[in-house]
Amino acid sequence: MSKPTIVLYLHMHQPWRVRPYSLFEVGKDHNYYGSDNERVFNKVAEKSYRPMLTLLGKLLDKHPDFAFSLSVTGTFLEHAELWGGDIIKQLQELVKTGRVEIVAETYHHSLAFFYNEAEFEDQVKMHQAKIKELFGVQSTAFRNTELAYNDALAEKVANMGFKTVLAEGWDKILGWRGPGYVYDAKASKPLRLLLKNYRLSDDIAFRFSDKKWSEHPLSAQKYLAWAKEATINQPLLNLFMDFETFGEHQWADTGIFKFFEKFVEMWFKSDGAFAKVSDAAYAHEPKDVISMPETVTWADTERDLTAWVGNAMQRESLAHLYSLLPEIKKRNDDKLLYDFRNLSTSDHSYYMCTKYWNDGDVHAYFSAYESPYDAFLFVTNAIRDVEYRARM
Repeated sequence: MSKPTIVLYLHMHQPWRVRPYSLFEVGKDHNYYGSDNERVFNKVAEKSYRPMLTLLGKLLDKHPDFAFSLSVTGTFLEHAELWGGDIIKQLQELVKTGRVEIVAETYHHSLAFFYNEAEFEDQVKMHQAKIKELFGVQSTAFRNTELAYNDALAEKVANMGFKTVLAEGWDKILGWRGPGYVYDAKASKPLRLLLKNYRLSDDIAFRFSDKKWSEHPLSAQKYLAWAKEATINQPLLNLFMDFETFGEHQWADTGIFKFFEKFVEMWFKSDGAFAKVSDAAYAHEPKDVISMPETVTWADTERDLTAWVGNAMQRESLAHLYSLLPEIKKRNDDKLLYDFRNLSTSDHSYYMCTKYWNDGDVHAYFSAYESPYDAFLFVTNAIRDVEYRARM
């Protein structure tokens, strides 16, 4: 793989959002999820999932060397099975080409690794089983929720048999090194590490439609120049972002779909290549060993876990929830365990974030609630009901 290569990785996820669940319902009504989930899924499906999957299929047909990677949470697939069967079929057709890789993760998009490693393993195995059932493939590459990564996670997933892992290419970790090389993770078994080029990824994911940005409007020609510059001395350009970037975070009327299609065309004409995560990870010898003793994520300016555990509400909610897990597992109640796992989805804690400025704006955009305090109230009430059921 001597050509400069783009490693495109897109993440698809929808949580089971908790409705305004009252304290007076605890012990009486065990349904925590309202009709808002169907409404949101259908909205995003029309704006993002269907048009972007169609475009990706078109690019695969047009360019025999086009390839990319996806991660698709179990909760997203549950939504799609209920309200978007055609989206499942679109995904299946893409995977059948052999040029689309499914990256493994936790089924419920949880932070389980940091609270209960046995539960983390269970959720990863559940995800693998779901991917096998729907797409007939077994994942060998892994990404943790929100790219939350450290050396302990690397050791864990290497021991679970994964060969490649994704993480954020954060400057404080990289130092003089660049994000466009293959690295070895710090683990006792071989594990290749690919790091996100956050600047060029975020130019599309967050800044594309920002009229205050000095580079607005971003043309395919301009972005091509940046991509070529990034790969002068480094073999890879790792573009990692949410799938919903296309059509939901950046609406169609911004020109995001046309921009992407034109850029892919121009990249191939400039003698560039695309590769799946696993192929790129083993096409080059590792440049170095990367160690991340502390957790790094792809969220907020700090690139740490504070988006989910930065205030007392978030910490209390997660600690309360995971404290119930031993009792829940003793009950041998599949529905109770399923509800616990849905409440472990990291979005719930994310909605409780009270950061300000740009980070706060991002959290507010994604939130299902009027305020972080509403999120805490409704989710905490649901956790109280799970506790009631576990101790009945």
